[in-house]
Amino acid sequence: MLNTAEVEAAAEALLAAEDSRTQIGLLSRQFPGITLDDAYAIQSAQMARKLAQGRKVIGWKIGLTSKVMQDALGIDTPDSGVIYDDMLFADGAVVPAGRFIQPRIEVEIAFVMKHAITADATRADVLAATEAVVPSIEILDTRILRADPETGQARKIFDTVSDNAANGGIVLGAQRHLPDAHDLRWVGAIVSKNGEVVSTGLGAGVLDDPVEGLVWLARRMGQYGQGIAPGQVVLSGSFIAPVECPPGTKIHADFGPFGSVSASFG
Repeated sequence: MLNTAEVEAAAEALLAAEDSRTQIGLLSRQFPGITLDDAYAIQSAQMARKLAQGRKVIGWKIGLTSKVMQDALGIDTPDSGVIYDDMLFADGAVVPAGRFIQPRIEVEIAFVMKHAITADATRADVLAATEAVVPSIEILDTRILRADPETGQARKIFDTVSDNAANGGIVLGAQRHLPDAHDLRWVGAIVSKNGEVVSTGLGAGVLDDPVEGLVWLARRMGQYGQGIAPGQVVLSGSFIAPVECPPGTKIHADFGPFGSVSASFG
């Protein structure tokens, strides 16, 4: 496991990378013995600094929920990250050029919470605590290289978790639905990039049920003394593969009766 100084140094390096828009090397190569506990400690160390600078936590994201993505990383668990107030974009927003290093997007179902969720929450508890479910886009970015240039080693889950689960921003659609108004396993989206359909997916791609993502998150957060609070937004996990978004990209996600959401990259 990493010592306190190593955790703090990694957090500082990631925050500097975010500020300078310059990626750092793989932490999994720098610290071969890094653990998931270390990675979440690095994530939390960044959160402490951001809160001290005036940022506010407005929610959480769940990632790596699909079997395909887990198999690709050789893991059997999702991951999670923090959503800050400066990450929220309005539906149809233009993301300023240079805001992110290598932006990509995923689409998912967002949960807006009206009550807190405890670590022992059940599926029924999550539904009862949810004010609304919303179509959303997650903007991914990475402050860590996707692969080591010398060895070709790809990022590992320790890198991704340390880097706030590759979280960059969120875009929430205007539509709001009661959590039991739709079978969320069958809520899907047709995703278009510059007018061309590039991906489709269903909510069942997220742990077979997006609600189960929040059950997992509540338990994971309980292990680290955190919790899901009233008013926060939770991104339940993507049901498509990431879509690259270089400058000039326009994204539209059509969720059918569930609504739609869009964003452009300057």
